[in-house]
Amino acid sequence: MAIRVNLDVMLARRRMSVNDFARAIGITPANVSVLKNGRAKAIRFSTLDEMCRVLRCQPADILEYTSDEDED
Repeated sequence: MAIRVNLDVMLARRRMSVNDFARAIGITPANVSVLKNGRAKAIRFSTLDEMCRVLRCQPADILEYTSDEDED
């Protein structure tokens, strides 16, 4: 996949657990894990907005584009 999710990095930088983060943004810890591990196929803008608000960051701090050729 060409979109890499750096949520684990941002959570570590903020010293925030998955459970605390899930509670703060209003989704289940299981769904945070899906996002964190890069298994999500989509994300709602409202969820991304809450993630950025809680982590005090920009969407590009969480989501990174890499071309498929870079992964080979």
